[in-house]
Amino acid sequence: MGTSRPGRPARAVRAGHCAVVTALLAAALSISLAAGCTTGSREPSPDDGRTTSVKPSPSGTGPASVAGSVLAVKIDNAPDARPQTGLDTADVVYAEQVEGGLSRLMAVYASTLPKAVGPVRSARESDLELLRQFHEPVLAFSGAQGKLLPLIDRAPLDAVTPEDASGAYYRGGDRAAPHNLFLRPGRLLPGVPGPAALTTGFRYGAAPEGGTALPSLTVRYPAARFTFTWSADRARWLVSTDGAPTVTADGRRVAPATVVVQYVKVRASGFHDFLGNNTPYTETVGAGKARVLRDGRAYDVDWRRPAADGGTDFTTADGSPVNFARGQVWVVFAQRP
Repeated sequence: MGTSRPGRPARAVRAGHCAVVTALLAAALSISLAAGCTTGSREPSPDDGRTTSVKPSPSGTGPASVAGSVLAVKIDNAPDARPQTGLDTADVVYAEQVEGGLSRLMAVYASTLPKAVGPVRSARESDLELLRQFHEPVLAFSGAQGKLLPLIDRAPLDAVTPEDASGAYYRGGDRAAPHNLFLRPGRLLPGVPGPAALTTGFRYGAAPEGGTALPSLTVRYPAARFTFTWSADRARWLVSTDGAPTVTADGRRVAPATVVVQYVKVRASGFHDFLGNNTPYTETVGAGKARVLRDGRAYDVDWRRPAADGGTDFTTADGSPVNFARGQVWVVFAQRP
């Protein structure tokens, strides 16, 4: 069960509220950008997105969550949502396909908490499977369709929407809803949980032998694409989204040290958006192939995640573990060939 808090509204009430908001937004949103409702309290001006390290609370307590939990934030990746805030400080960024062939991100924070993250958007069913690898993670999201809310309630995570913690969210004034909802992470977590909370199974260290020199790689969804270009000067992979550089709201280029293109099964789920588009389900439990990009080279590897409550192992053909470069990791889930 998700962690409960005093005053948390019934899910049925939240579902009805989301339905009303969605209906009001439907006339203004194009089909390609439809992906759930967004709610929250308004404030006159947003925080800036500059990174700050938050000191752990001596008592280990806070307004929500438990000490040691990672923070996972669903981040909008539609064109009107860019540039995002706080994306460059995440430990791990997952990219997944959503309705209409578009993309959405889930950023996971453990080592550092930025002052602000966003724009925050809605959750999907496959997020619950992906988050099982963490111990009681805090999931910050704008809402979800009514039929999904009971599954979120039963999941072993702490689900926090604007209705649960209105003081932690605010509306930015420089863009239109639903692309203007932001989160103040420091109001959800008692402190920085630390890298030990990242129970992803990722290993860090020296690069494996072999690999192929690769200047860039593009991963395509039906209506979106990511390109990762190696920068020897920065020793990082520069991210571009839909052909444009991915930068934060304060102009910093998003540049992970390691990129994983993980080939998975993407199937239809039992859910649809309010326009009738089927919601894709990304299966992250199982086994398959992947490409690991680090240090300007690409490595063809195998991935294996036997159970939802465990992390993912990446190995070479002979079964040797694959180390990632230290720094941010992007995992892009791509349809299995």
